[in-house]
Amino acid sequence: MKPADARERRDERPDGTPLRLTWKWRSIALLVIALVNLCRWRVRVHDLHHVPPRDGAVLAFNHHSYLDFVMVAWAPVRRLRRPVRFLAKREIWGSRWLGWLVRAAEAVPVDRQSSVARAGAFDAAAAALRRGDLVAVAPEQTISRSFELLPLRTGAVRMAQAAGVPVVPVVGWGSQRIATKGRLPRPAFGTPVVVRYGPPLHVGADEDPVAATARLAAAMDALLDEVVREYVDGTPAGAWWVPARHGGGAPDHAEVVRDHTSRTRRWDGGSGGQGDATP
Repeated sequence: MKPADARERRDERPDGTPLRLTWKWRSIALLVIALVNLCRWRVRVHDLHHVPPRDGAVLAFNHHSYLDFVMVAWAPVRRLRRPVRFLAKREIWGSRWLGWLVRAAEAVPVDRQSSVARAGAFDAAAAALRRGDLVAVAPEQTISRSFELLPLRTGAVRMAQAAGVPVVPVVGWGSQRIATKGRLPRPAFGTPVVVRYGPPLHVGADEDPVAATARLAAAMDALLDEVVREYVDGTPAGAWWVPARHGGGAPDHAEVVRDHTSRTRRWDGGSGGQGDATP
Protein backbone atom coordinates (compact mmCIF):
# COMPACT_ATOMS: atom_id res chain seq x y z
CA MET A 1 0.00 0.00 0.00
CA LYS A 2 1.25 3.47 -0.82
CA PRO A 3 2.12 5.83 2.03
CA ALA A 4 -0.59 8.23 3.13
CA ASP A 5 1.02 11.31 1.64
CA ALA A 6 1.12 9.67 -1.80
CA ARG A 7 -2.52 8.63 -1.56
CA GLU A 8 -3.61 12.15 -0.68
CA ARG A 9 -1.88 14.09 -3.43
CA ARG A 10 -4.23 16.46 -5.15
CA ASP A 11 -3.86 18.27 -8.44
CA GLU A 12 -0.08 18.07 -8.09
CA ARG A 13 -0.06 14.31 -8.68
CA PRO A 14 3.00 14.03 -10.97
CA ASP A 15 2.31 10.46 -12.01
CA GLY A 16 -1.02 11.41 -13.56
CA THR A 17 -2.96 8.82 -11.55
CA PRO A 18 -6.65 9.37 -10.76
CA LEU A 19 -7.87 10.43 -7.34
CA ARG A 20 -7.97 7.63 -4.75
CA LEU A 21 -10.22 7.00 -1.76
CA THR A 22 -8.22 8.85 0.90
CA TRP A 23 -8.96 8.54 4.60
CA LYS A 24 -10.93 11.79 4.31
CA TRP A 25 -13.13 10.32 1.60
CA ARG A 26 -13.60 7.16 3.64
CA SER A 27 -14.59 9.26 6.65
CA ILE A 28 -17.13 11.18 4.58
CA ALA A 29 -18.54 7.90 3.26
CA LEU A 30 -18.95 6.52 6.79
CA LEU A 31 -20.77 9.68 7.93
CA VAL A 32 -23.10 9.58 4.92
CA ILE A 33 -23.85 5.87 5.38
CA ALA A 34 -24.63 6.48 9.05
CA LEU A 35 -26.99 9.34 8.14
CA VAL A 36 -28.80 7.30 5.48
CA ASN A 37 -29.18 4.37 7.86
CA LEU A 38 -30.34 6.59 10.72
CA CYS A 39 -33.04 8.16 8.56
CA ARG A 40 -33.80 4.84 6.86
CA TRP A 41 -33.72 6.43 3.40
CA ARG A 42 -34.22 3.71 0.81
CA VAL A 43 -31.55 4.45 -1.79
CA ARG A 44 -31.91 2.49 -5.03
CA VAL A 45 -29.26 2.78 -7.75
CA HIS A 46 -29.84 1.60 -11.31
CA ASP A 47 -27.46 0.99 -14.23
CA LEU A 48 -24.20 1.81 -12.48
CA HIS A 49 -22.47 -0.21 -15.20
CA HIS A 50 -22.63 2.91 -17.38
CA VAL A 51 -19.98 4.54 -15.16
CA PRO A 52 -16.41 3.63 -16.20
CA PRO A 53 -14.80 1.48 -13.49
CA ARG A 54 -11.39 3.13 -13.96
CA ASP A 55 -11.30 5.83 -16.64
CA GLY A 56 -12.40 9.45 -16.52
CA ALA A 57 -15.95 10.59 -17.18
CA VAL A 58 -18.23 13.55 -16.58
CA LEU A 59 -21.27 12.70 -14.44
CA ALA A 60 -23.93 15.24 -15.47
CA PHE A 61 -26.73 15.20 -12.89
CA ASN A 62 -30.06 16.93 -12.42
CA HIS A 63 -30.07 19.41 -9.53
CA HIS A 64 -33.26 19.12 -7.48
CA SER A 65 -32.05 18.93 -3.88
CA TYR A 66 -29.21 19.76 -1.52
CA LEU A 67 -28.42 16.03 -1.30
CA ASP A 68 -27.71 15.49 -4.99
CA PHE A 69 -23.96 15.27 -4.43
CA VAL A 70 -24.49 12.54 -1.84
CA MET A 71 -26.71 10.46 -4.10
CA VAL A 72 -24.54 10.84 -7.22
CA ALA A 73 -21.43 9.68 -5.33
CA TRP A 74 -23.21 6.99 -3.29
CA ALA A 75 -22.68 4.05 -5.66
CA PRO A 76 -19.32 5.02 -7.26
CA VAL A 77 -17.77 5.31 -3.79
CA ARG A 78 -19.41 2.25 -2.22
CA ARG A 79 -19.40 -0.13 -5.17
CA LEU A 80 -16.66 1.05 -7.51
CA ARG A 81 -14.41 2.39 -4.74
CA ARG A 82 -14.01 5.59 -6.73
CA PRO A 83 -14.27 9.13 -5.33
CA VAL A 84 -16.14 11.76 -7.29
CA ARG A 85 -14.89 15.32 -7.77
CA PHE A 86 -17.69 17.89 -7.78
CA LEU A 87 -17.81 21.35 -9.23
CA ALA A 88 -19.37 23.49 -6.51
CA LYS A 89 -20.01 27.20 -6.21
CA ARG A 90 -17.30 28.98 -4.26
CA GLU A 91 -19.73 30.28 -1.62
CA ILE A 92 -19.90 26.78 -0.15
CA TRP A 93 -16.21 27.00 0.86
CA GLY A 94 -17.17 29.68 3.41
CA SER A 95 -20.10 27.70 4.80
CA ARG A 96 -19.85 26.67 8.44
CA TRP A 97 -21.65 23.42 7.70
CA LEU A 98 -20.35 22.40 4.29
CA GLY A 99 -16.98 24.11 3.87
CA TRP A 100 -15.05 21.26 5.49
CA LEU A 101 -16.90 18.74 3.33
CA VAL A 102 -16.06 20.24 -0.07
CA ARG A 103 -12.43 20.71 0.96
CA ALA A 104 -12.10 17.12 2.17
CA ALA A 105 -13.75 15.83 -1.02
CA GLU A 106 -11.36 17.93 -3.16
CA ALA A 107 -14.21 19.63 -4.98
CA VAL A 108 -13.43 22.19 -7.69
CA PRO A 109 -14.62 25.70 -6.71
CA VAL A 110 -16.60 27.69 -9.27
CA ASP A 111 -16.99 31.46 -8.96
CA ARG A 112 -20.05 32.31 -11.05
CA GLN A 113 -19.32 36.04 -10.82
CA SER A 114 -15.91 35.82 -12.52
CA SER A 115 -15.36 34.61 -16.07
CA VAL A 116 -11.63 34.16 -15.34
CA ALA A 117 -12.37 32.01 -12.28
CA ARG A 118 -14.94 29.97 -14.23
CA ALA A 119 -12.36 29.30 -16.93
CA GLY A 120 -9.89 28.21 -14.23
CA ALA A 121 -12.44 25.77 -12.81
CA PHE A 122 -13.07 24.41 -16.30
CA ASP A 123 -9.34 23.83 -16.86
CA ALA A 124 -8.95 22.14 -13.46
CA ALA A 125 -11.89 19.82 -14.16
CA ALA A 126 -10.60 18.93 -17.64
CA ALA A 127 -7.16 18.14 -16.19
CA ALA A 128 -8.75 15.87 -13.56
CA LEU A 129 -10.70 14.06 -16.28
CA ARG A 130 -7.53 13.45 -18.30
CA ARG A 131 -5.98 11.83 -15.21
CA GLY A 132 -8.93 9.46 -15.03
CA ASP A 133 -11.07 11.13 -12.34
CA LEU A 134 -14.85 11.13 -12.21
CA VAL A 135 -16.05 14.73 -12.26
CA ALA A 136 -19.66 15.51 -11.38
CA VAL A 137 -21.35 18.59 -12.81
CA ALA A 138 -24.85 20.02 -12.43
CA PRO A 139 -25.34 21.62 -15.87
CA GLU A 140 -28.42 23.48 -14.62
CA GLN A 141 -26.11 25.39 -12.19
CA THR A 142 -28.80 25.68 -9.51
CA ILE A 143 -31.63 23.73 -7.91
CA SER A 144 -34.76 23.57 -10.04
CA ARG A 145 -37.79 24.57 -7.96
CA SER A 146 -40.09 22.91 -10.51
CA PHE A 147 -38.10 19.64 -10.15
CA GLU A 148 -37.86 19.52 -13.94
CA LEU A 149 -34.72 20.21 -15.93
CA LEU A 150 -33.66 23.82 -16.33
CA PRO A 151 -31.75 24.83 -19.48
CA LEU A 152 -28.33 23.19 -19.42
CA ARG A 153 -25.03 25.01 -19.72
CA THR A 154 -22.47 23.69 -22.18
CA GLY A 155 -19.65 23.30 -19.65
CA ALA A 156 -20.21 19.58 -19.02
CA VAL A 157 -19.90 18.58 -22.68
CA ARG A 158 -17.10 21.07 -23.31
CA MET A 159 -14.90 19.62 -20.59
CA ALA A 160 -15.68 16.07 -21.75
CA GLN A 161 -14.78 17.13 -25.27
CA ALA A 162 -11.54 18.77 -24.13
CA ALA A 163 -10.50 15.71 -22.11
CA GLY A 164 -11.68 13.10 -24.60
CA VAL A 165 -13.97 11.34 -22.10
CA PRO A 166 -17.70 10.48 -22.17
CA VAL A 167 -20.57 12.25 -20.42
CA VAL A 168 -22.73 9.97 -18.29
CA PRO A 169 -26.23 11.42 -17.67
CA VAL A 170 -27.39 10.88 -14.08
CA VAL A 171 -30.87 11.44 -12.70
CA GLY A 172 -31.88 11.43 -9.05
CA TRP A 173 -35.35 11.57 -7.59
CA GLY A 174 -36.85 11.63 -4.12
CA SER A 175 -34.21 13.55 -2.18
CA GLN A 176 -36.09 16.82 -2.83
CA ARG A 177 -38.53 15.53 -0.20
CA ILE A 178 -35.70 15.73 2.35
CA ALA A 179 -33.82 18.95 1.57
CA THR A 180 -34.44 21.39 -1.25
CA LYS A 181 -34.54 25.10 -1.97
CA GLY A 182 -37.22 27.07 -0.15
CA ARG A 183 -38.06 24.39 2.43
CA LEU A 184 -36.60 23.46 5.78
CA PRO A 185 -34.64 20.18 5.70
CA ARG A 186 -36.38 17.29 7.44
CA PRO A 187 -35.43 13.67 8.20
CA ALA A 188 -38.29 12.30 6.05
CA PHE A 189 -37.73 8.87 7.55
CA GLY A 190 -38.02 6.01 5.09
CA THR A 191 -38.10 8.19 1.98
CA PRO A 192 -37.27 6.25 -1.21
CA VAL A 193 -34.48 7.86 -3.25
CA VAL A 194 -33.68 6.72 -6.79
CA VAL A 195 -30.48 7.31 -8.77
CA ARG A 196 -30.28 6.16 -12.39
CA TYR A 197 -27.25 6.35 -14.72
CA GLY A 198 -27.83 6.55 -18.45
CA PRO A 199 -25.70 5.30 -21.37
CA PRO A 200 -22.55 7.40 -21.90
CA LEU A 201 -22.66 10.13 -24.52
CA HIS A 202 -19.51 10.63 -26.58
CA VAL A 203 -18.78 14.15 -27.79
CA GLY A 204 -16.84 14.37 -31.03
CA ALA A 205 -13.78 16.60 -31.20
CA ASP A 206 -15.49 18.79 -33.83
CA GLU A 207 -19.05 18.52 -32.53
CA ASP A 208 -20.93 21.71 -31.73
CA PRO A 209 -21.14 21.89 -27.90
CA VAL A 210 -24.62 23.41 -28.11
CA ALA A 211 -25.84 20.44 -30.17
CA ALA A 212 -24.09 17.99 -27.82
CA THR A 213 -25.71 19.73 -24.84
CA ALA A 214 -29.10 19.34 -26.51
CA ARG A 215 -28.42 15.59 -26.80
CA LEU A 216 -27.50 15.49 -23.12
CA ALA A 217 -30.64 17.40 -22.14
CA ALA A 218 -32.83 15.01 -24.14
CA ALA A 219 -31.19 11.99 -22.49
CA MET A 220 -31.53 13.45 -18.99
CA ASP A 221 -35.13 14.51 -19.58
CA ALA A 222 -36.08 11.02 -20.78
CA LEU A 223 -34.37 9.43 -17.76
CA LEU A 224 -36.09 11.83 -15.38
CA ASP A 225 -39.52 11.19 -16.86
CA GLU A 226 -38.94 7.44 -16.58
CA VAL A 227 -37.79 7.65 -12.96
CA VAL A 228 -40.69 9.87 -11.91
CA ARG A 229 -43.27 7.59 -13.53
CA GLU A 230 -41.76 4.49 -11.89
CA TYR A 231 -41.26 6.06 -8.45
CA VAL A 232 -42.49 3.72 -5.74
CA ASP A 233 -44.45 6.47 -3.95
CA GLY A 234 -46.05 7.55 -7.21
CA THR A 235 -46.99 11.13 -8.09
CA PRO A 236 -49.67 12.13 -5.56
CA ALA A 237 -51.98 14.84 -6.90
CA GLY A 238 -51.06 18.23 -5.49
CA ALA A 239 -47.95 17.01 -3.66
CA TRP A 240 -45.45 19.87 -3.39
CA TRP A 241 -42.54 17.64 -4.48
CA VAL A 242 -44.23 16.45 -7.70
CA PRO A 243 -43.81 18.45 -10.96
CA ALA A 244 -46.89 20.31 -12.14
CA ARG A 245 -47.04 18.36 -15.42
CA HIS A 246 -47.43 15.18 -13.38
CA GLY A 247 -50.32 16.68 -11.42
CA GLY A 248 -48.22 17.89 -8.50
CA GLY A 249 -48.03 21.18 -6.65
CA ALA A 250 -44.51 22.23 -7.67
CA PRO A 251 -44.14 25.72 -9.21
CA ASP A 252 -44.97 26.13 -12.89
CA HIS A 253 -41.93 25.09 -14.91
CA ALA A 254 -42.17 27.92 -17.46
CA GLU A 255 -42.16 30.49 -14.66
CA VAL A 256 -39.19 28.82 -12.98
CA VAL A 257 -37.28 28.83 -16.27
CA ARG A 258 -37.97 32.56 -16.75
CA ASP A 259 -36.63 33.33 -13.27
CA HIS A 260 -33.61 31.13 -13.88
CA THR A 261 -32.86 32.82 -17.22
CA SER A 262 -32.93 36.20 -15.50
CA ARG A 263 -30.45 35.04 -12.84
CA THR A 264 -28.21 33.48 -15.49
CA ARG A 265 -27.97 36.80 -17.29
CA ARG A 266 -26.80 38.43 -14.07
CA TRP A 267 -24.17 35.70 -13.54
CA ASP A 268 -22.98 36.23 -17.10
CA GLY A 269 -22.82 39.98 -16.78
CA GLY A 270 -25.80 40.47 -19.03
CA SER A 271 -24.92 38.10 -21.87
CA GLY A 272 -27.10 35.15 -20.81
CA GLY A 273 -25.33 33.00 -23.38
CA GLN A 274 -24.46 29.34 -23.06
CA GLY A 275 -21.55 29.32 -25.46
CA ASP A 276 -18.84 29.92 -22.89
CA ALA A 277 -16.84 27.47 -20.83
CA THR A 278 -18.96 27.87 -17.72
CA PRO A 279 -19.08 24.52 -15.90
